[in-house]
Amino acid sequence: MNNQLDYMASRVTAGKMTRREFMGKAAALGVSAVVATSIYTGAARAADPVKGGTIKLGSSGGESTNTQDPALTASEVPLSNIRHWGETLVDVSPDGSLDFRMAESVEASADAKTWTFKIRPGVEFSNGKTMTAEDVLKTMQRHSNEDSQSGALGIVKGIEGMSVDGDNFVVELGTANADLPYLMADYHLMIQPDGGMEDPAAGIGTGPYTIEFDEPGVRHGFKRNPNYWDADNRGFAEFSEVLVLNDATARAAALQSGQVHAINRVDPKVAALLDRAPNLSVESASGRGHYVFIMHVDTAPFDAAELRLALKYAINREEMVDKILRGYGSIGNDFPINASYPLFDESIEQREFNLEKAAEHYKASGHDGSPIILRTADGAFPGAVDAASLFQQSAQAAGIPLEIKREPNDGYWSEVWNKQPFCASYWGGRPVQDQMYSTAYLSTADWNDTRWKRDDFDAMLLSARGELDEAKRKETYSKMGVMLRDEGGVILPMFNDFVSGVSNSVGGWVTDPNGEMMNNKFNIKCWVEA
Repeated sequence: MNNQLDYMASRVTAGKMTRREFMGKAAALGVSAVVATSIYTGAARAADPVKGGTIKLGSSGGESTNTQDPALTASEVPLSNIRHWGETLVDVSPDGSLDFRMAESVEASADAKTWTFKIRPGVEFSNGKTMTAEDVLKTMQRHSNEDSQSGALGIVKGIEGMSVDGDNFVVELGTANADLPYLMADYHLMIQPDGGMEDPAAGIGTGPYTIEFDEPGVRHGFKRNPNYWDADNRGFAEFSEVLVLNDATARAAALQSGQVHAINRVDPKVAALLDRAPNLSVESASGRGHYVFIMHVDTAPFDAAELRLALKYAINREEMVDKILRGYGSIGNDFPINASYPLFDESIEQREFNLEKAAEHYKASGHDGSPIILRTADGAFPGAVDAASLFQQSAQAAGIPLEIKREPNDGYWSEVWNKQPFCASYWGGRPVQDQMYSTAYLSTADWNDTRWKRDDFDAMLLSARGELDEAKRKETYSKMGVMLRDEGGVILPMFNDFVSGVSNSVGGWVTDPNGEMMNNKFNIKCWVEA
């Protein structure tokens, strides 16, 4: 059997066997899906990239209001866009290890308070300017400025001092943080000339592509950067295009017709059917992504803790996983951490669907019985409108007057999310707990979309950062999770798999739990077979 698997793997590496063919033959040999996937992924990685041509992605999460400013990136299309032209100090590999990009190494002091990033020499921005430690410093300073409205504000707020020492970028922390390098992988922190101070949306960076055309809400095109420093590993296609296809049916049709080479957010309702279509396959990766309904805890009626609990007990999580995710995910527990994260506490009690408790908490809230408006849209997450409808039905069974308002996709992320007090949303997750909490639940975070501002929670987060004893750190994270579950404004019914559709003509695809479409690097790390 081993000889047969070796032969099959060599066929994959040579581009002679598709994933579907490999998995089918491996199953016939009695090989488990987990083992077969591991073998296939390793063989696919070994394949020689094909350079040239055009690679196209059909993606949801695009709006007419999108910008190339990394600070304001909040959905999938702009995230794919900035990955084309920009890079961070470090990246996170699919296996969870650090991939050094604009930094070629990092060293920490013994107390994990001083971190020194050695900046990679000889790298040019697409405008011809040589990237320096000074550019890194100015980039971080811009994202530290509250006027930038950066999604990374909660991360850089923890930095007490930043400086340049020759070719090094030095970070000084008031509290130790063993996870700091992972925080620097945040996609908002793309290194820009002079920090992007003058024109943050210019799209000038150190990435493998330059902007060819930019039509927000419609399409975005990129041309390979001939001076890219890492051309052997990224940026294989001569041209790359991202088409905005917010409608799930339109995305699937574009993939089947060959208009695009891959699509994100395959609707779980059609995933099995799409996977049977010729010349393509459906790929899924479980990880830290989660679908949520978020309440502003500082806005009536959601400032009443009893009402928040009523809504949390009124949602049927298992029904949503079954009917919305179709098995492509798992139930959530009203805090953003699951077993994919290091130091996750599996002993935290799971909240169960309980209409009696929902009714009790609703009565105790003193709510006046007026409609509670939940805003949603197809683009919030796959199945968001149906999920909201299921939520409405179960809430009404508990006597809670939940009313659904369907919003247009265009403008949802700029006019509804983080602005309206109750809406559907999603998070892709982060590599470590500190980054997830710092981005979305720290009082000073710009993306604190539930308006959760608690000094005691902030203190625990800072304490966990400085705790080098993993057992104590895990205990603190556990307390934070329970606090959010019981008192916070996030209703988290399910952790979603990242479900994508990929043409068999695509090479270089790997499963990445860090985010959709290979953590939004599909266009820069995959190629199209000749």
